[in-house]
Amino acid sequence: MTTRSATRPGLVLLGATLACAAGLLPAGLGTTAASAQSRAAGALPRIGVLRGGGEALVKEGGLSASWVLEHDGVVQIALAGDRIGVLTGDGRAWVKEGGLSTNWVLEHDDVKQLALSGDRIGVLRGDGRAWVKEGGLSTNWVLEHDDVKQLALSGDRIGVLRGDGRAWVKEGGLSASWVLEHDNVKQLALSGDRIGVVRAGGVALVKAGGLSATWVIENTAVKQLVLAGDRIGVVRGDGTALVKEGGLSATWVTENLDVLELALAGNRIGVLKATGEALVKEGGLSATWVTENTEVVDLALSSGTD
Repeated sequence: MTTRSATRPGLVLLGATLACAAGLLPAGLGTTAASAQSRAAGALPRIGVLRGGGEALVKEGGLSASWVLEHDGVVQIALAGDRIGVLTGDGRAWVKEGGLSTNWVLEHDDVKQLALSGDRIGVLRGDGRAWVKEGGLSTNWVLEHDDVKQLALSGDRIGVLRGDGRAWVKEGGLSASWVLEHDNVKQLALSGDRIGVVRAGGVALVKAGGLSATWVIENTAVKQLVLAGDRIGVVRGDGTALVKEGGLSATWVTENLDVLELALAGNRIGVLKATGEALVKEGGLSATWVTENTEVVDLALSSGTD
């Protein structure tokens, strides 16, 4: 899964408020986790961009596939498996599942961050409360934590970064117990059995395994940390995007310069440059970049199985 963090540096959230009429259509019956996994297993990889005018566009398949306009008036886009989520300027979180032209379902209002992973949907509301649901789009919400400034989801793990700078993670059911992972944190990232934090001083640390595994320092002067599979990516304060794959002590590869945002999913790497260009590559860390879109303010990738 790749979803943008509400705390990511350099992103300007646009405030257009037009909601899509299709989103007023009712949701279908809730699907089970098994059926969600089955759908995701056959989903194609997707790329999503949010353009400066608030238009959310998504393509699926190859890097040269055609774009589909999904929604307008958008300030955040999120992708996972065959689900697409958008947060509109009026604070409403909408999610659809299936094809690119399926109907939207209104999930929550007064939202400031949306997160997707597998059959889970998470929202961080304006009052600082984080809510998560699992299963179909119309299942019930569970209150996870309060005083939250960032929410992260991956598989059966849920992470929250609270206002006091403490990062907490739970794994298992929605009512599992929280484990304190780190303090003085400004960003939290989750992927599989890996947990990453960027501390207030810019030090990025990652652990792999259980919730009580040992932290490894990955890089310094970091403003964004991204995890996906066995890849770790960082954007440093000078705009340099670096990615490594394999173990936590693997060697870093410089991917691009003058980068505002980095996204990872499967074997794809995406960067949003300060010029507004969204570039994506597929394959190894030294693959060739493809320009996907321009005038972009947010970038999201999905492997199709996340």
